[in-house]
Amino acid sequence: MFNLLSNLRISVPETIYIKDPESSDLGKRIIEHSILLIDEIGFDHFTFKKLGTKIGSNESSIYRYFESKHKLLLYITSWYWAWIEYHLVFATHNVSDPKEKLFKAIEVVTQTIVEDMSYSHINEIVLNRIVVNEYSKSYHTKEVDVENEEGYFVVYKRLITRLKEMLLDINPNYKHPSSLASTIVGGALHQHFLKEHFKSITDCHTDNSTTNFFKELAIKTIS
Repeated sequence: MFNLLSNLRISVPETIYIKDPESSDLGKRIIEHSILLIDEIGFDHFTFKKLGTKIGSNESSIYRYFESKHKLLLYITSWYWAWIEYHLVFATHNVSDPKEKLFKAIEVVTQTIVEDMSYSHINEIVLNRIVVNEYSKSYHTKEVDVENEEGYFVVYKRLITRLKEMLLDINPNYKHPSSLASTIVGGALHQHFLKEHFKSITDCHTDNSTTNFFKELAIKTIS
């Protein structure tokens, strides 16, 4: 399902980067190896100096693309959510039944990720692990309100809005569609985290169990 949309360019808000990393081979290597290095050592221990050593480039060259590692994290996580959004739109485009459309959308935002070979410099499986483990660090900051106003989180919020509208298509009178939509997307990340690290406090142990849980939660909540 995820080997789709190879002719589409994933768009990230321009305010996040100084120079578009997709515009050069060095920029693509920065993205490719930052994902691998963050996955290996964690975001807290990740530095541009370590990344520069990995890619054989000066630390200063990375700063030509991103002013900080925080902005780089915002970039790769925004790329991930835009990639998910494209797949959600593709999966639901020709679906007329509101319940089936919602369920297909939930499948996209909750299921275990497989690699999309359309983007050779980005390993989506590894990137998904970073989103599960590190995404909250992109907005648990003192600057979050300013960054939100500047559009840093527009892709994530747009994805939530799409899901909210699908919930309202089933029950226009439901009073908490945004809350439920954000709970589904954020809750899926949390359940995948629990599956890997705190197995005893989740029932979502198989590939489909997280998806099935949120389908049941959504439909019973809005019915």
